[in-house]
Amino acid sequence: MFLCLSHFKNLHWSIFVRKKDKLLLVLGLLGETILYHKTNISAEQPEVMLVHHRMAFISISLFTVRLLQILLPVEKASKVLQKSLLNALFLLSLDVPFSLEYPSIHESIAAYLEQMSTENYSIYKQASGTAYSIECTCSFMAEVHKKGDSNLSELIELADQALSSLPYHQHFPLLQECIHVCSNIWKSAKANSLLQSESQKVLLHLLSHPLPNIKAEAYHCCLGVVKDCLGVHNIAKPESSICHGVHFLLHPKVLYEICTFGLQEDKNEVNSTAKAILMHLLQGRLVMAVLTWNKFIEALCPVIPVLQGYADTKDTLGSCILTLSETTSDEGECLLPRTARLRAALRLLFSKKHLVRAIALKHLTFHLLNEEGANLKRPHLHGSTLSSISNLFIIEGVVELKLDDKTESIFKAETVEKLYDILTSDAVDLVLQKSAAEQLAIILEDTKMHGIVKKLGVIEKILAYLNECTHVNGKLMESIVLPCLTLLRKLVYADPVVRLSLAQQSSLLLQLFRVSLIFQNDRAVLTETTVLLCLLLFDEVARTETWADGITGNGTGPPAFSLPVAVVRRYHIPVRITAHHVVSPNTVVLPLSSECLTMKPVSDMLKMAWNLSWYHGIENLLQLTNYEKEAEIFFDSLKLSSEDILILKITHANYGLQDCLNSIIQAVSHRDVKAALTRLSFYVLNDRLALKGSSGSCGTTLKSFVWQKAINRFLQVLPASVEDEKLLVDVLRFLNRLLREQSSSLESERLKWLLQSLLKNKPKSLLSLLVRPESQVRNEIDEIQTAVRQQLDKELIRLFNTLLRCSMSVTDREGLELAGFFRTELALKLLQCLRLTDAPHFYGLPSLERTLRGMVHVTALPDWSTYSAAVEPITICKKYLTGLLEVISSFYVEWGGNAMSFMGKGVTKSTVLCLLHLSHEMMAQAKDMDWISLWSLPCDNSEEQVLSQLGLAWLVPLWVDRDPEVRFTALGIGSALTSLERGCIALAESCQNISGGLWGTVMNILLDQFECSMVRREAAFILQNLLVIPIPTEDVKDCIWQGPCVHDEESGLSQTGKPALKALLYHCRFYEHVNQMVKHCYLGCYTFDLNSSKEDNLIIQKGGITDFDDSFNLGQGPSSQSHSSHSQSTSETMILSASLGSVTELQATNSTSFIPETVVDRLMAQGQSDTTTTECPSQHDSPMSAALPKQHAVITPALLSAVCTLLHNLLVVTPKDTGIALQQVQLLPALTSLVSANLVERCILELKAPLGHPCHTEYVKAQVLLLLQYLSSVSRLLKSCLLVNSQLVIQDELLKPLLGNTFTILTIRSKNGLDTELTSVLHETWVDFFNLLATLLWKSGQISFPSVTAALAIHCTAIIDTICDCIRLSAAYPALYMASLQFLSVLLNEEGRRQLQDKHNTCQNPTISFLLDHAEGCQASVTQLTALIIQVCERKSSQDALKEVATNALLSLLAVSKNAQKCALEVDLIDSCIENMKHVHAQLNLDSLKPGKAQKKKEDNLIKQLRCSMQLLRNCLFQNEECKVAALKAHLVPVLHSLWPWFLIDDSSMQIALHLLCVYTANYPAGCASLCWASGGQLSLPSARSASGNSLMHSILKLASQVSNDNSPVQQVVFCLLSNLALSHDCRGIIQKSNFLQNFLSLSLPKGSHKNSGNASTLWLKLLLNVSFGEDGQQMIMKINGFLDQIVEMCKYKHKSSQHLALLILHNICFSPTNKPKVLANDKAIAVLSACLESDCHAVQRIGAASLWALLHNYQKAKVTLKNPSIRRRIDEAYSLAKKTIPQPEENELHAYYLKCLENIVQLLDC
Repeated sequence: MFLCLSHFKNLHWSIFVRKKDKLLLVLGLLGETILYHKTNISAEQPEVMLVHHRMAFISISLFTVRLLQILLPVEKASKVLQKSLLNALFLLSLDVPFSLEYPSIHESIAAYLEQMSTENYSIYKQASGTAYSIECTCSFMAEVHKKGDSNLSELIELADQALSSLPYHQHFPLLQECIHVCSNIWKSAKANSLLQSESQKVLLHLLSHPLPNIKAEAYHCCLGVVKDCLGVHNIAKPESSICHGVHFLLHPKVLYEICTFGLQEDKNEVNSTAKAILMHLLQGRLVMAVLTWNKFIEALCPVIPVLQGYADTKDTLGSCILTLSETTSDEGECLLPRTARLRAALRLLFSKKHLVRAIALKHLTFHLLNEEGANLKRPHLHGSTLSSISNLFIIEGVVELKLDDKTESIFKAETVEKLYDILTSDAVDLVLQKSAAEQLAIILEDTKMHGIVKKLGVIEKILAYLNECTHVNGKLMESIVLPCLTLLRKLVYADPVVRLSLAQQSSLLLQLFRVSLIFQNDRAVLTETTVLLCLLLFDEVARTETWADGITGNGTGPPAFSLPVAVVRRYHIPVRITAHHVVSPNTVVLPLSSECLTMKPVSDMLKMAWNLSWYHGIENLLQLTNYEKEAEIFFDSLKLSSEDILILKITHANYGLQDCLNSIIQAVSHRDVKAALTRLSFYVLNDRLALKGSSGSCGTTLKSFVWQKAINRFLQVLPASVEDEKLLVDVLRFLNRLLREQSSSLESERLKWLLQSLLKNKPKSLLSLLVRPESQVRNEIDEIQTAVRQQLDKELIRLFNTLLRCSMSVTDREGLELAGFFRTELALKLLQCLRLTDAPHFYGLPSLERTLRGMVHVTALPDWSTYSAAVEPITICKKYLTGLLEVISSFYVEWGGNAMSFMGKGVTKSTVLCLLHLSHEMMAQAKDMDWISLWSLPCDNSEEQVLSQLGLAWLVPLWVDRDPEVRFTALGIGSALTSLERGCIALAESCQNISGGLWGTVMNILLDQFECSMVRREAAFILQNLLVIPIPTEDVKDCIWQGPCVHDEESGLSQTGKPALKALLYHCRFYEHVNQMVKHCYLGCYTFDLNSSKEDNLIIQKGGITDFDDSFNLGQGPSSQSHSSHSQSTSETMILSASLGSVTELQATNSTSFIPETVVDRLMAQGQSDTTTTECPSQHDSPMSAALPKQHAVITPALLSAVCTLLHNLLVVTPKDTGIALQQVQLLPALTSLVSANLVERCILELKAPLGHPCHTEYVKAQVLLLLQYLSSVSRLLKSCLLVNSQLVIQDELLKPLLGNTFTILTIRSKNGLDTELTSVLHETWVDFFNLLATLLWKSGQISFPSVTAALAIHCTAIIDTICDCIRLSAAYPALYMASLQFLSVLLNEEGRRQLQDKHNTCQNPTISFLLDHAEGCQASVTQLTALIIQVCERKSSQDALKEVATNALLSLLAVSKNAQKCALEVDLIDSCIENMKHVHAQLNLDSLKPGKAQKKKEDNLIKQLRCSMQLLRNCLFQNEECKVAALKAHLVPVLHSLWPWFLIDDSSMQIALHLLCVYTANYPAGCASLCWASGGQLSLPSARSASGNSLMHSILKLASQVSNDNSPVQQVVFCLLSNLALSHDCRGIIQKSNFLQNFLSLSLPKGSHKNSGNASTLWLKLLLNVSFGEDGQQMIMKINGFLDQIVEMCKYKHKSSQHLALLILHNICFSPTNKPKVLANDKAIAVLSACLESDCHAVQRIGAASLWALLHNYQKAKVTLKNPSIRRRIDEAYSLAKKTIPQPEENELHAYYLKCLENIVQLLDC
């Protein structure tokens, strides 16, 4: 079956069309087969055959439907008209057990049936509806009998749905309960009206049911309720609420149903019951409560016209009905209201029974005599008048009532109005009035005119005329009566509202009756009167919308007057009408016809549905011990036969599985067990066909104890005979199938039980069956016995392989131990099986192949050799190596390789793969042992000379094997061996005699364009490893490792080392080949036909590939995030499994973990990681690529990833040559632009919302993994290029797309929709990208920073969110955490550098600061980022490295982002830093009392913490006044003051503290003032040593005095701090009192013609400038003796900066009135200021002009000095030149100020 499914799986509809005839034949045969197995189930057959037919029916049906799903789209199903298939699908659709067990398959069957046969589908839908109704029936019955309050709404809904199946099962208790529920609902006065309405519908459906027996039963039930509620026994209970039980009948609709249809029912049973109900109600006034009676009368009134049709003098009910219109002396005893009685009496005059009409006259007499003003009415009621009254309304013929309802009217409103005026005018003659009335009657044929006349009041006028006519003096009005009656009749007929209104007017009815008496001889008038009375008296029952829901008028005209058939039949109706309600409007349509019910499939379906619903599920039904007794209450048609119950048991998988397992437990013969196993196999097959997977019944059964009990004895007891072995083969085959199906969901406890069972009886366990004694092997002469033993071995190996694969999911300690022991024990057993003592031709290849496949599975798991108590792991590895090498030497080497060997393909592949696994295990277990030498082929005495030279050369023929998987695996062995230096040397030595040697051979494989990518990739790994060992620069003979060796045949010269490497690369045109690889790389998703599962392959390839490929699943496990994927080392030996599209890998040990330390360091230096993890393989590297056409093999991203790593190593070995080569072929741009981030995004979106087949999802996942790993490799290569030569990367055509792709990949969210493996690889890619970006900014920040900023601006918010995610992964993935924060630090540092450089320039593009603080959506992300970093920094248990990276990032972030500072303030970073400083201070003081080296180290750590806190505070306070206020409140200055002694002994800490104070005091006067406070005033902290002065300001001044001339970093920072403080009045006061400024005079001035200031001079000038900004400061500095002369000398400095500072100080002094005389008295000062006007520097000119103007302002004495001719000349010349000068646009304001200064100087001097 699966062979067919796998073959058809990829077929499309177009192929189906081409193969239509053959496929139709197949489908037809399948349909016939299904029908055969369905119809051959009968009671005559034995149970075994019934089971066989049913199991075959189920499996073949599932297979057929699955085949249809694959081949035939549902919308095309109508084109397939195979009768047998159609009939089979029809039977399946009606098979209830099948549909319950396989609901999804049943849905498909229904969909196909709908397209293929409308008729059959209609039957199926009707039957399904009935089955659902049956389910509702049983649910209703169960709910009704539940104790407690039931949900009445649910009950009514269930009852309504249950009615449709009532004709089938006719379970009358349902009907009875429904009526009782209706009665209960209507009892309560506060009942829900909607609920009452719904229950009434149910009742009406029952009373009007089309089946007579159901209807009769409904009436009987209602009668029973009425009798219970209104029986005589209730008389003794006055005002009892029992009578409320009949309220459900007291509704017009219910009474209408009973009167109209129940009373006229032909069947006497219903008729008599309806009469009885009405009799009880009509005669039950005495036993009814007032409320109930009133309710009855209210409901009865609308129905009286129907009920009166049954009035009769000879019938009890008829007599009761006659009493309704009777009026007694006591008005209160009358049954009906007066108007209703009058209408009833008049209505009886239309009865067809003469005696009834006669009685009506008696009833009318009372109303006529008691009418108001009866003595003034005519006619007088004497005998002649009343003689024919009983026949008064019995007229011959019928009147046609029809009006014109045309769309357009021919009459005008004005005409109608004029006629009305004539009719109503008292001045007009009666003849004209009659004529007007007749004309209006004609006009009113048009219904559109009715509205006009009604508005005019014609009805009221007509009634007035009739009243006049019946008056004793109304003889005169008789002529106008006829047209008036015609007018009124037309209006009443056309308007139901008018009809309803007039019908309730007793006076009108009596007037019309009197008119009839007056004109009883005038046929025309009598006819009009009779018709009019008929319309008014039968108005209630003429309204069809009253009696049935959903009936509305057509809206096109007046509704036609219509009466029920029951009324038409029993009355003389004088008008021609259309009768309605021939049948009840409440009747239900039966869902299934009697023909359908007679169909066996339908009846079987309903029978099954009834039983399953009645017993509430198949489980309850099957648990019945005596079904026959339980089902006695059902009709025979509802009872299940024994065959039906057996079908249920077989179809219900859970029951069937349990039954099979019990059969195995209780079996007394092999035959019973085999039969049960066969059934079990069918159930497993069915689960698979139905795509149930682990959620199916088999998966559930695995969790039961019964399963263990059934299988246990076969795992514990060894077979004693051939028959036992055959049975064990069957058991193992089933167990293998079951475990393979359920391997993904196998519980740990079940797996541990299996392993314990296998390991329990060690000498006699199933493991021991693998190794049989030699004597037993030789005695196997019987072919059957031999075949059984081979099959047993095969199944055992499969079982062990499956358990190995399942054991990977175990995580608990006990499970891991068991799995480990099992692996090692199995490994030892398999080693014993590998008997290689005899000649090769005696080997049984199948047996050897099976053994090797088992060894593949065992060795694929890590640490498989470590769980033996008796044998050392390395010993096991050595034995394995010896055995496997013997296989290679015997079957491969001796036979000349693959071309001549008779060795099976599976043996070769398995052997090589075992060796590959073994290489990784030996790496892990060999420790420092030289295990590489063990891999050389052992010497054979007979061929010692040949084999002694082989070494590792036996690998080379495998590298060129015809099987690409063998080539790939063999090269993987080479890459594993070369991961160690010894392996490289050994392999190179073994290949010396091969043309081209090792380097040439591997290079040829790599560059072979016809070779598949997976093979070439392994070759790249070998070359990568060969380059790790240092290659000598020149030809060194005595060097152990000389690298490649190149021989020139023409010159005979040989080269080794790096020259040979260059020659080899040049000769092979390596870089051109790589460029071609990039151009031909295929990035799409490979979709090879790998959809078939392991079982499919088992059938197709006779088990050859299944177990082998399963071995690659063994090592698959969650990849460790702590490992790095940087090095795609030789330990990455992946092979694609042939399983269901799964991507699997081998878990191998880190390839570099056993390399000597120096090599590891060299790997690290070359950009390699010291840890290696395997990467996920891909379909791109699958062996299927070899099957592609030989023109050019496909290049995969995985191959290019390996090539990138190789290029990286080449960059390390020959950086210059490799860089030139990369530039020449433009390889880096090609590699960078190959993969677009949009492609990766698209694939990941497809994975997050998969729409296709799961296999396709696996392909897409593999594609994403490959692309991400390729991007990682390229990024690592680019990083190396940046380190070697940044110009290789800093190119626009490379950098811009690179940055775009990089940031796009970094924005991919990994939280939702990605599995662990993909998330891990994505994170590794992020690590490489972050490292690349950090390196790019570090190496070429100035050039690349604008491009990085522009690219980042597009994804700013997303990148910040990604960095937040990385920070959250600090514990799980520290490498990603560190890489992301390092990039952030470098980026923000570059932004800070840009801000310093571009302080006065405006940047065109958004800056990083702008993005962080103002970009839309970024603020919240920045706040989150800052908070996360702060959390890491404050984490006490955090690792130093992680904390340091976080601190650096936080420092950079705070320096450039106001948002970050705001967040830091909100989370109390300032307070926590200051608290930490207090803690450090206290700890330092405490530790200072404990001398010693350990204390010194502890002190250094505390100092480090202190520095960190101060740096964070510094950047947090930078240009942020809110943060400075917080620092002030947190007492920052007292804390620093207390720490001052510690700063004095550590310049670095002092420098940081001074930087902090500089930032704190900048533009913050309150902060400056706080330094002047005494330490005790703000915070009391014990000082380490006594400090002079009472404030921090004194300490700073003292420090500045000590370093004023030493040009140290501390000097620069302390003077910057003093410059800030000098702006504060309080600080200037302390400076003045301390005489600190006297130190300025001790400053040594430079001598000579080139006077250049020193650094100290500049610092002093900046300080003095800030002091001079205040008037008190000017006074301070002028009090310094000799200050003016010294500052004047400094004004002569050649250094512009110092000169400007000195001039500005002099300029400020000139503004003080006190200082002006001193300045004017100093000729040198005046000369300097005047000379400024002749300076080439505009700034100096402005300073001079402003100073002179300041001296002249409000100081007349200055004029004398400045009017000096030489000074005046300078002023005038400067003024004249300034007026002529045209300044630059940016200096307009400054030039205007300069001109203004000169103008004022000239004016003042001229005064």
